[in-house]
Amino acid sequence: MKESLTIDPRDLRIGMHVHLELGWMAHPFPLSSFRIASASQIETLRGLGLREVRILLPRCDAEVVQALEAQRAAASGPLPTAPAALPPADEPAAETPEAAERRRRREALEAELACAALAERQYGETGRGLKRSFELAPAQPQAAREHCEGQVHALLDKLLGAQEMAIRLLSEGAGDRASMHAVNVTVIALLLGQQLGLDKPAMFDLGVGAMLHDIGKLELPERVRWIDPHAQVPQHERQFYQEHVAHGIATGRRMMLSPGALLVLAQHHEHVDGSGFPQKLQGPQLSLPAKIVALVNRYDNLCNPAQAAQALTPHEALAAMYGQMKAKYDAAVFGAFVKMMGVYPPGSVVQLSDERYGMVVTVNAARPLKPCVLVHDPKVPREQALPINLEHEPALGIRRSLKPQFLPRATLDYLSPRSRVCYFFERARDPLALEAAA
Repeated sequence: MKESLTIDPRDLRIGMHVHLELGWMAHPFPLSSFRIASASQIETLRGLGLREVRILLPRCDAEVVQALEAQRAAASGPLPTAPAALPPADEPAAETPEAAERRRRREALEAELACAALAERQYGETGRGLKRSFELAPAQPQAAREHCEGQVHALLDKLLGAQEMAIRLLSEGAGDRASMHAVNVTVIALLLGQQLGLDKPAMFDLGVGAMLHDIGKLELPERVRWIDPHAQVPQHERQFYQEHVAHGIATGRRMMLSPGALLVLAQHHEHVDGSGFPQKLQGPQLSLPAKIVALVNRYDNLCNPAQAAQALTPHEALAAMYGQMKAKYDAAVFGAFVKMMGVYPPGSVVQLSDERYGMVVTVNAARPLKPCVLVHDPKVPREQALPINLEHEPALGIRRSLKPQFLPRATLDYLSPRSRVCYFFERARDPLALEAAA
């Protein structure tokens, strides 16, 4: 038998030794080559969205190799017989229903934590890569472009490799302020571009433009860099701030960005009604990637303003944009954004129809009306709490959104709503769908 072979992830079993041909950023395991020891590892491997997985036969358990050899012999022999079954998961033969439920919940929690850790690690790595691009830009503009393009290629490989993606809320410590905004805008803009059907070249321009849309702020003093252009500020400071667009275009040209990415830098503060800056362009004059970044940029600035006390919850930000700013954005882009994020985007604090409180932690971008919600349950320690997938709870829904300060103190401590909202994407999955792996 060969030293290795590739199999469908659905055929993975405990005792197989897998070798992941992925970078360390692309999976949550400590090593890329390891023996599968639990059903939760199988679920996590299947959740990576791989079409096939390589296994190293000399390192697999003997019974696994024997079963695979029997399958091959049955498939190639003159009288094919039913292939030998691979060994089942190592479970007690007389497992009680209660023990089985505890095991499934433990495995679901392990898989959920692994996916969260992977998303946060990828978010942090993307942020560090972005900072490196900004550091290189003044003296080595073309190296900065190549570094940024590598980051965007990595994001597109992940995003375009799965049929359905979910938007995940990250922990408070993910990333840092210097890179958080650009990474948030890039992540959500790429998801929105995918929803709108952009082809891969347009998605690439969108990703590069989104990641570098504020690079012109490197030329601004710190006191001006973080002002809100929509707030009441002195006119001379507003004009000073608006110059970052021209600075960004100049830097982008030195970096030799593509025309499509340059348009994002030039137009990310323009509005379709002509009320934006610096040129007060209108809808037909704006590129679609620029329209996407303009909208997502505003959403993230509402959720994560320079003054934390002025932050809106994700639900409030979406409602404010719909009620007060809708005319500023392309109707098709705005409609796709609302449809993708749902009425209650990740990070929204909500009260369910059964009166319990919770926080939206993931939203399936293709089916956003039934998100996954972390619910306050005093009987379950916070570190053991699993999100509830409302898609599988037809009798349960969201009654309303509310500000975190209106939560009961015990609930506030349990849910720990984020003062900064950070997002990353992952392959859509059900944290309780473990039957295939069990």
